[in-house]
Amino acid sequence: MSSKILKEAMIQQREVQEEVEGQNPIKQVFAEEVANAAGLDEEDIDEFGGFSETQSQFGGYEEEIDEEDEKLLEAFMSKDAGPQRTLADIIVAKIKQNDAQVSSEVRPLPKLDDSIVELYKGVGRLLNKYTSGKIPKAFKHIPSLQLWEEVLYLTEPEKWSPNAMYQATRIFASNLGVKKAERFYRLVLLPRVREDIRKNKRLHFALYQALKKSMYKPAAFNKGILFPLCESRTCNLREAVIIGSIIQKVSIPPLHSSVALLRLAEMEYCGTTSYFIKLLIEKKYALPYRVIDAMVDHYMKFLEDERIMPVIWHQSLLAYVQRFGLSSLDK
Repeated sequence: MSSKILKEAMIQQREVQEEVEGQNPIKQVFAEEVANAAGLDEEDIDEFGGFSETQSQFGGYEEEIDEEDEKLLEAFMSKDAGPQRTLADIIVAKIKQNDAQVSSEVRPLPKLDDSIVELYKGVGRLLNKYTSGKIPKAFKHIPSLQLWEEVLYLTEPEKWSPNAMYQATRIFASNLGVKKAERFYRLVLLPRVREDIRKNKRLHFALYQALKKSMYKPAAFNKGILFPLCESRTCNLREAVIIGSIIQKVSIPPLHSSVALLRLAEMEYCGTTSYFIKLLIEKKYALPYRVIDAMVDHYMKFLEDERIMPVIWHQSLLAYVQRFGLSSLDK
């Protein structure tokens, strides 16, 4: 019995040692060969191990969607809203303005050095299949480039894997200014998130984490995610619940929360806008008088609206009254 116990202890000790030292030599050599072939730098080590494709895609939000309420919300949605513009659409338009001879059937490329074009095309192919591990060092240099949008376009962001989108969001949220980060959120991240929700009726966990990481810059999140989503007037209840859960869970500076409420209150009304208003009010921040006045005007303009208001609208009004009292609505 003692010999069996010692033998089992030795086996466990060997397993622990292998875990500490890493993979076995054969796998380690194979991994190094793959990294060298991909042009990765050994010092470029990523702290994130990636998300499993079998991991939960719900992201921890509660999917409370009422079908009857969703039908009421459709009355406030725009029926003739065009497709949302992406980074590729904008860059193609710029190139066509400079070169009238560009064929609409051929995807044009920015006028960059051929070696750079090939480099970032290769990076794009890697990001298309990326699951975990190190990100190419060339990709991390994009935020510091003058033509960062054109170079980013070469990697074909619409084809990135969800894990690659998370890594890209983490890099750009940390290294870009507010205006540039806003453009990345609006032209790359938001279209991808909406497309994934539309196709799968849920959001991939890595994309959900990317949205959470985008809150690192609240101003860019408001201008690049929240406002364009509401201004499109095509945001459905499912999108509002998923993206709203980010607002609900993540701490937002009171100033940015006040600006968001002011902008949403003055915006042309869309049903799901009330959901975001409700979430921001429930954060219980002290609001400036200008924002309170804007909220009063927002609710008062529905006095003569003959449409049946959705439950979300009434819930947002209730949240406002509970927070600021009926006296704020008394004129």
